Amino acid sequence: MLFTPAETKVVIVGGGTMGADVAAVCARGGCAVQVVEPTTERRALLPDYFANTLAELGYENRVHLLSTAGTLEEVDWSDVDLVIECVPERLDIKQELFAKLEKYAKPEAVLASNSTSFPISQIASGLKTAARMIGLHFFMPAHLIPCVEVVYGEKTSPMVADSLTRLMTACGMVPVTVKKDLPGFLANRLQHALSREAFSMVDQGICTPEDIDKAVRFGFGFRYIAAGPAMQRDHAGLEIHAAGGATIYPSLNNSSTIAKCLSERVESGKFGMKTGEGFFSWTAETIQAERKRYQKALREGLKIIQKDLPEIKQ
Repeated sequence: MLFTPAETKVVIVGGGTMGADVAAVCARGGCAVQVVEPTTERRALLPDYFANTLAELGYENRVHLLSTAGTLEEVDWSDVDLVIECVPERLDIKQELFAKLEKYAKPEAVLASNSTSFPISQIASGLKTAARMIGLHFFMPAHLIPCVEVVYGEKTSPMVADSLTRLMTACGMVPVTVKKDLPGFLANRLQHALSREAFSMVDQGICTPEDIDKAVRFGFGFRYIAAGPAMQRDHAGLEIHAAGGATIYPSLNNSSTIAKCLSERVESGKFGMKTGEGFFSWTAETIQAERKRYQKALREGLKIIQKDLPEIKQ
């Protein structure tokens, strides 16, 4: 089982944006972290990225806890306590990786997947030690967004989930436990429920994508930094929500297919920033400006809720 960060050695497989940020989270807490990244060019960039990211977080004194490797074979598996997979979102790649990890990692080591969509039980299919297999789903950017989902597979041991939850808390994260292996887990199911209704209203000509964003950011979504949906209902009164729900729920979108305003853009190759157009048009300059604004907003928001986050021992 996992113990305190100072006693826990972590291996992260995949040194892309998500893997690098997860590594920073673990090192921030005090874990010794080794990132396995096979691409030489990307691996060469990681030391500077770690130094800059930890400096921004105020933990530059822990950059020495981070190291890299090019292959799984380069890792000294004898003292690895936790493995976090951050490889591309393909089921075959993940299943092949965990089959290898089961052989490399010591029996008591925890094997975690950062998958955003595949059921943990599906990734763990065929493993002899599926009880130690668990989901650990971060949100981008992982070092700025505190929430992390601890997701049970069908055979996950509660002891594994409990110890991982304690470790993530010690690393300054806010873990939420998802006890059933549903598609999308917890947070993404909530996000997609909102998106389904939002894009349905765009399809119906009720509002524009710009109006959707304004309604969320400057309306009810603004309150989420202070309280979640359950706490907000206690503030407002459950009877008010119940009455509103009785009127609104019957008219909400319940389609099993995605909205046309989304599917048609995807079919046309309009994926967003990466293609220069999605719901909005993008240039290299506007992308840079938007990402800078977005990161600044997240950092400012993090300052507001800082007092509600777990403290990390220096």
